[in-house]
Amino acid sequence: MSGFQKKFVEEITSRDVDFAKWYTDIVKKAELIDYSSVKGCMVIRPNGYAIWENIQKDLDARFKKTGHQNVYMPLFIPESLLQKEKDHVEGFAPEVAWVTHGGEQKLSERLCVRPTSETLFCEHYANIIHSYRDLPKLYNQWCSVVRWEKTTRPFLRSLEFLWQEGHTAHENEQEAREETLKMLEVYKNFCEESLAIPVVCGQKTEKEKFAGAVETYTIESLMHDGKALQSGTTHYFGDGFAKAFGIQYSDKNNTLSYVHQTSWGVSTRLIGAIIMVHGDDSGLVLPPVIAPTQLAIIPIAMHKEGVLDAAENLASRLADFRVTLDSSDNSPGWKFSEYEMLGVPVRLEIGPKDIEKNQAVLVRRDTREKVFVSLDNIENEVATLLDNIQRDMLSRARKFLQSHTYDVTDFDKLCEDASKKSGLFRAMWCGSEKCEEKIKEHASLSSRCIPFEQKPLSDKCICCDKDAKKLVYWGKAY
Repeated sequence: MSGFQKKFVEEITSRDVDFAKWYTDIVKKAELIDYSSVKGCMVIRPNGYAIWENIQKDLDARFKKTGHQNVYMPLFIPESLLQKEKDHVEGFAPEVAWVTHGGEQKLSERLCVRPTSETLFCEHYANIIHSYRDLPKLYNQWCSVVRWEKTTRPFLRSLEFLWQEGHTAHENEQEAREETLKMLEVYKNFCEESLAIPVVCGQKTEKEKFAGAVETYTIESLMHDGKALQSGTTHYFGDGFAKAFGIQYSDKNNTLSYVHQTSWGVSTRLIGAIIMVHGDDSGLVLPPVIAPTQLAIIPIAMHKEGVLDAAENLASRLADFRVTLDSSDNSPGWKFSEYEMLGVPVRLEIGPKDIEKNQAVLVRRDTREKVFVSLDNIENEVATLLDNIQRDMLSRARKFLQSHTYDVTDFDKLCEDASKKSGLFRAMWCGSEKCEEKIKEHASLSSRCIPFEQKPLSDKCICCDKDAKKLVYWGKAY
């Protein structure tokens, strides 16, 4: 390895030395983002945006398969509209950015830059829903939102971020509840099948639920540093928003009824999850399903006759994959480091000796395993390798999650373990917010979710010894 290449790799701080610095090094050196003149806002560069495009394409197809349609709502919300749902506006008040002037003229009413779009969808639904025949309304929008965060970090928490937000209206509670859980399953399947990230699914506690929701559900993933990341949420609103905004319809008996609503969303923080679950000290490690480039072809001794032709022929044969042929004059070693940094799942090397032997070299990004394959069957070899990488990445992440999940039945032990170990802690809870706050104060752990699968560890709350109501996952979180 040349001195330049060695320096190139060493510029990334080791993730086990300083995880936060490692993360920042990755997003900068893999050219995923750049900082902007607006503090807390980021420029998403082509390498980062290409990942988001693949996330968007994959999820959008899943949404449409379940009957949802895309719409677009205004960027601004009048203050009077936001005030219609008391709990909702109180929950978002500290994060709202306000527009007070248009040009030099002061506005008669302040406009909120959307932190989320419940109120806009409610106003629209009140205008277009009149009969049971108008239901359900299964809408989604892809947009950006603004939340005035005090502490920011690229992808994980920023003033403005990209996301999708689904908003649906239904005839009754049962349909809305089914929608809420169905979309949670869509998120779970997407994370595991496409991002190779295993998740824990469950319900948020009353304290942690979305402002204005009856119930909030979440998928929680575990990062390499042992912190949890809320990776997606779905919310059942009941008819609270409908009553606040007057969203009524005539049912089949010609009786006026209120709709029942849901909302659900994921954001660009999923890119942060991909980095922190799969990345290593050489850069990104991208799951093949979501990687913008799945295969990088590197000609070796490109100046020799026939090498570039062979590489171009392979690029043509492998066009069904997302392929990059690097015919630049950079050295092969520099290219190896570059595509490792970018997390390209497979590197294909082809040189004069390989051509003589009718073979190519395939190198896995995740394990760096090198295999020699015949050019006669190269398409199948690449397809099989990409499938194996996707499966193995999920398997490793799942083993990490399992090995960093701990069952605890004693409060002092919980506090001690939380100070020494990183991961998720499963413990029984009585359901009181007082105990939830005590665990946060003494163990620095917040409730992540109440899992659907309840296997009681004991019959007593870990905090107060009263009768336990639920098994809860606790953890430190982003």
